[in-house]
Amino acid sequence: MNAVLVAAFALGLVVAAAAVLLARQQRRIQRLEQAFESGEQQLEHLQQAFQHFVPRNVVEDVIQRGVAIRGEHRDVTVLFADLAGFTAMSEKLPAERVVEILNGYFKVASRAIADHNGHLTKFMGDGLMAIFGAPDPNPWQAMDAVRAGLAVLSALDAYNAELEVGGHPPLRACIGIHGGSVVAGVIGSSALVEYTVIGDVVNTASRIEGLTRRFGTNLLVSDAIRASLDERFEVREMPPVEVKGKSEELVTYAVERFNGAA
Repeated sequence: MNAVLVAAFALGLVVAAAAVLLARQQRRIQRLEQAFESGEQQLEHLQQAFQHFVPRNVVEDVIQRGVAIRGEHRDVTVLFADLAGFTAMSEKLPAERVVEILNGYFKVASRAIADHNGHLTKFMGDGLMAIFGAPDPNPWQAMDAVRAGLAVLSALDAYNAELEVGGHPPLRACIGIHGGSVVAGVIGSSALVEYTVIGDVVNTASRIEGLTRRFGTNLLVSDAIRASLDERFEVREMPPVEVKGKSEELVTYAVERFNGAA
């Protein structure tokens, strides 16, 4: 009988020990699951934050391969937009009001660009740069870029109506668009990166944006972009002009309107 009691007691100890180990293992698994879930949430938050600076598919490449993603040659369309006279205007306003007005403009402009398959690459003071056709190829990139430019101007009209209520003078956007071959990729370090494009196309688009003031128009495109537009776009040819860094005169076209579905 004593042997039976001893065996039962030993079995009870084994069962109790097994129960303790099982409980510990379950708690460990629970902690691992919580850590994994927390890690997933942090990664998702990181991706969402990172997507404010680079496109989603580029974010995934950066996470998998790091920052040093090799650049590639791409045919893209580049859009430059700037606010005429905003610097002088902002000198008369409190800094907080300047930031508020500028952020309101960037918000409506960014939405118009994104709605037409564009990627906003950077803000430069009161100006911005957007690209079409990268990182994803887009055979209609030129038309998308011009429609985006017109959408920015339309959105700015609505935004100006809001500013007028507050007694602020209207903003005037100047937009230049050009397209061609560039090197596209992630530029930067582990501390700061951006997805952008580099090449003469960028400089030319910026020069074209500057010509809007000379011609008194809001939206100018290069001859290369004009060749990619169909009959739905109403354009007006501007006189050829010499621009810095170009050996030949630059031919541009003012885009009046788009006669098609939004």
